[in-house]
Amino acid sequence: MVVVLVVVFVGEQVILGSSSMARRHILAEMGYDFTVLTADIDEKAIRKEKPEELVMALAEAKADAILSRHQNVGTSVEAVHTTLLITADTVVVHEGRIREKPSSKDEARNFIEGYSGGRAEVVGSVLVTNLKTGRRKAGWDRAEVYFYDIPAQIVQSLIDEGITLNVAGGLMLEHPLTSPFVKEVIGTADTVMGLPISLTERLIQEALTWP
Repeated sequence: MVVVLVVVFVGEQVILGSSSMARRHILAEMGYDFTVLTADIDEKAIRKEKPEELVMALAEAKADAILSRHQNVGTSVEAVHTTLLITADTVVVHEGRIREKPSSKDEARNFIEGYSGGRAEVVGSVLVTNLKTGRRKAGWDRAEVYFYDIPAQIVQSLIDEGITLNVAGGLMLEHPLTSPFVKEVIGTADTVMGLPISLTERLIQEALTWP
């Protein structure tokens, strides 16, 4: 399920497609107000070998699904005063393998245990579509996360809580159980959390520029 948030950005109505609580937190920190809409896509049906290509393809598929939903319900962009659509996606790469949201608690456990004493790479995309002009601007960012050893009881607590099932690679950097075991982040925390702030702001400005 894709959750869409409606935000005001410098006088422009913006739809941001994301089910991530971390992205909501980032937007709140940036001073945005939110209204929630939903759309559905089968993310597992979209496969790419390279993580950069995968997150870009998923962000585009989310945008297409949201636009199609507007058309299907007969809601015009003008009617809802919407100008921009922002979609995003994030994956974790560990030992050369792409990790999306865990499909089970066992998989989440394997993911988290694998990070203990090691590293993971996070790759995230942002796609901004100008709904009035059709102009699309996209980009991706990456960050590396290095971990201390993660105790077994911490892993179990994260699994019992269940929230790791909702995030790429089961990796929730900002979680109070996880953050003490993060040794170093090379890149920005907002990239790891799923919405690179500087990239998003740049793409918004580019999408609003015509031609």
